[in-house]
Parts: sequence; structure tokens; C-alpha cells
Amino acid sequence: MADGLEVAAADLEKGQLAAIAGDVTSVHTLDVTDVAAVADVVSTLQPIDVLVNSAGVVGPNAPLWEIDDEAWASTIDVNLTGTFNTMRAVLPGMRERGWGRIVNIASIAGKEGNPNLSAYSASKAGVIGLTKSAGKEVASDGVIVNAVAPAVIATPMIEGVGQETLDYMVSKIPMGRLGTPDEVAALVSWLASDEVTFSTGQTYDISGGRATY
Repeated sequence: MADGLEVAAADLEKGQLAAIAGDVTSVHTLDVTDVAAVADVVSTLQPIDVLVNSAGVVGPNAPLWEIDDEAWASTIDVNLTGTFNTMRAVLPGMRERGWGRIVNIASIAGKEGNPNLSAYSASKAGVIGLTKSAGKEVASDGVIVNAVAPAVIATPMIEGVGQETLDYMVSKIPMGRLGTPDEVAALVSWLASDEVTFSTGQTYDISGGRATY
């Protein structure tokens, strides 16, 4: 809202929506893996000029050989296919109007991999690849698509991560601390603005120095 936009938030959990309701124009309960539900919400909110894909789950916290089919599939479905679903729903309108910004929340795990989080790491690597492809496809349409790759951020999402894995991730951060939601939001806000005009299909690290490439 500080950037002059009307902000709509969508989340699977009503409790999460209630927590942020004071900061947004409207809130919607949405399962991003449900194609029909995504289409319905997008239709309700049109026109959508900026899409930020931040829905995600940590998924199984275990060695790869211990991950069952359901846990693997659900992590990919939410983190990667959910991002695809929302992008596919909003891009036609953005292209028609000749302006749009999409910011996908990837992860440093998608670039470097985190042990015992193979499903999560693979899904976020997919988000990075999806961002690169889509950015090229709409590069001449006035639509810019980028991603951010945070290291571990202090959000409720990390509650599903075991302490040993969390300690490992923090140990990789030269700043020696968790990132904050406000720090990520500042980068997302910039990528969603008119100030970004010649950068698309890119992944911007926000990792306290962890990223090595």
C-alpha cells in the first residue's frame, strides 16, 4: 500500500490472513494448487498489475531416501506448480495491458541445495527455471518477471524445520543471523516497481552473504 497499490492477499490458512488483514485491501482464501480456484480469484481481482508468489511449504525434513511419494508430490505441487498456476492466470491480462511485474519467491536452497530438504530445494530450483523461461517469453510485452532467493528468514514457515537443519542453514550465513520479512519485502517492492525496467528472468539473492554465485 505504501507503493500506491491496492494489495490483495491470498492464503490457504484463514489465520494467516487474519494476521495481515490490516495491511491489505482485501483477503482471499486460496489453494494455489487448485487451478479453478486460482482462476476465480484472479477473475475477481482483475486487473492485476503485480503478482508476488510467496505461497510455499517446507515439505519433508528427511534424507531423500526416506521421503514418500505424497510428501514429495505435495511439496512440488505447492511450491512449483502453484507458482505456475498463478503466473499462467495473470500473464494474459498483463500482456494485453502492456505492463506487469511478477516476483517469485525462490530460495537459496534452489541454487545450492540444503541437506534433508531435497523436495523443497528441487521445487525452488524449479521456480528459478520457471522465472528464467517466463522472463524471456514476455520480455517484449512490458512484463518483467524476476525471483528472489532468500536464505532462511524468520517466518512461521521455519517451524517445520528441524533444529539441526536450521542450525546448518544459519551457519552458512556470514552475517550469522536469520533474515527478516521486512528485508525481503523491501527487495520485492523494488522489483515490483517502475524502477526495474531492464532486468528480467533474474534471481536476486538476499542471503546475508551466503550466496556464492
